[in-house]
Amino acid sequence: MTEKNVVQTVHDTLWDEMRADDRVLVLGEDVGARGGVFRATAGFLEEFGEMRVLDTPLAESSIVGCAIGMAMHGLLPVAEIQFADFIHPAFDQLVSEAARIRYRTAGDWECPIVVRAPYGGGVHGALYHSQSIEVFYGHVPGLKVVVPSTPYDVKGMLRAAIRDPDPVLFLEHKKTYRLIKGDVPDEPYEVPIGPADVKREGEDLTCIAYGLMLHHCLEAAQRLQEEAGASVEVVDVRTIAPLDKETILGSVGKTGKAMVVSEDNRTYGAAAEISATISEELMFDLDAPVVRIGGPDIPAMPFAGPLEHYYMPDVDRIHERMRQLAEF
Repeated sequence: MTEKNVVQTVHDTLWDEMRADDRVLVLGEDVGARGGVFRATAGFLEEFGEMRVLDTPLAESSIVGCAIGMAMHGLLPVAEIQFADFIHPAFDQLVSEAARIRYRTAGDWECPIVVRAPYGGGVHGALYHSQSIEVFYGHVPGLKVVVPSTPYDVKGMLRAAIRDPDPVLFLEHKKTYRLIKGDVPDEPYEVPIGPADVKREGEDLTCIAYGLMLHHCLEAAQRLQEEAGASVEVVDVRTIAPLDKETILGSVGKTGKAMVVSEDNRTYGAAAEISATISEELMFDLDAPVVRIGGPDIPAMPFAGPLEHYYMPDVDRIHERMRQLAEF
């Protein structure tokens, strides 16, 4: 085991994968000479050369489009979108092409690309460096959307994504990059794409989250147990699409109460889909209405510190709603 933060885990996992398989390459804006804006590919150009570490023009549609072409000719490209906010010019390549190649060819062709993108707020990034984009792409059959929250899951899920025969959008919450640390096994391993993970066992209510919000929920759950003795089970979604309904429903069926936390806009967000699933499947097993926490329905995250803080669900807000639900 080695303790690492999230971005170091991304770096080391990609490094190991490129050394192990010549088909793996990285491409994106500033991934080469600069080593990536977050230094996730620092040293890659010197180690692997410019044929496998490609600094691209500032054109996301071409980054993803080129990755699709590479994948269909036997390579395993890992494309980096510098910030998830910039991915929208590649929407057509992801949705109309990558996600549908297997379907439109009746299974004759695969599209094994990984598109990495740092997402989320809380870093004073304002409009174009704070967006949560997971639901746009989670809506699309044929495209897998993963959101690992811990260094352990980052390594295992990134390895699984590179080996997956279908396109995977690999989202990394940028505030967790250096904030969240954990033990990572030195040997290779995979964490399967799809299954959620119970990060904390509990009996009184279930809290469902992912990304940075998972860590807020774990802290709030610990605080509530210390203050009121309430036992909160915390489920890490890990994969937005496909969604592991079985684990979520199993946990809520056990506790009888559920809250879902996401920093994306509250309306039409991932929390809305998960809440609807719980209500449809477990209506008569619930002891209280499902609680849904999300960001306000405004066009973008503000730049000003106090307004950004108001936008982002935090430990205090989650703890208060958790306490209210436990007492319902």
